[in-house]
Amino acid sequence: MRSEDRYFESIGRRKTARARVRLYPSPSSALIEINSKKLDIYFPTEALREIAMRTFVVGAKFRVSARLSGGGIHSQAEALAHGLARAFCLALPESKIALKKSGALSRDSRSKERRKFGLKKARKSPQWSKR
Repeated sequence: MRSEDRYFESIGRRKTARARVRLYPSPSSALIEINSKKLDIYFPTEALREIAMRTFVVGAKFRVSARLSGGGIHSQAEALAHGLARAFCLALPESKIALKKSGALSRDSRSKERRKFGLKKARKSPQWSKR
């Protein structure tokens, strides 16, 4: 088995977004590829890049390959952060304590509530008039 074939895989989720993350051991510095694009191109703003990389373990030498699908770009960034945290737990077991303490391993399960019959939105009702 070649070193290129060995990787650590995990899945991160947020709302309806899913991120399948693979960490490949790399002798050089980190390279992040998302849906065959570089991180800077996929996440155009600095805020989205910050959200996506907040769980990246400092000093880790891994090449990251991720497949993102569903949801919006913000949810995809949060799903990527969740997936990276879970993958780092597999690759570097000593980092699990710090990631768990920071809350990176817990899935944010909040999602949009469904619209109910007779209402305008999930909870907003039509304007009431006496006559």
